[in-house]
Amino acid sequence: MSQNTLVLIGRILISVIFITSGFSKLTNIGGTAGYFGSVGLPLPLVTAWIVALLELLGGLAILVGFQTRIAALLLALFSVASALVAHFDFGDQMQSIQFMKNLAIAGGLLILTASGSGTLAVERAKA
Repeated sequence: MSQNTLVLIGRILISVIFITSGFSKLTNIGGTAGYFGSVGLPLPLVTAWIVALLELLGGLAILVGFQTRIAALLLALFSVASALVAHFDFGDQMQSIQFMKNLAIAGGLLILTASGSGTLAVERAKA
């Protein structure tokens, strides 16, 4: 399998978590805002909209390979921030696993930030 095919498969796999999570947040924005308020985030409704759109649009951008480096960097930063804000309870094994998952996702996104989308991407088709 070629490197570009593997990058495409990687983009598809890593984008799924953000697309589904962003869509879920958008379809229950009130619940998302309520949760964000419960963990102490400021302006929970505004934050919920920003996070939901970042996840959905960033995930879609990575999926199709549009502005991949920017989307991957933003989602990597978001993944680390999310780990620190929502999953920092190491006394709870599930939270510890979620924390490590977010760091692993951020690592993959940083690799994507450094390497780019590969040739099988919308941004390459324009060139």
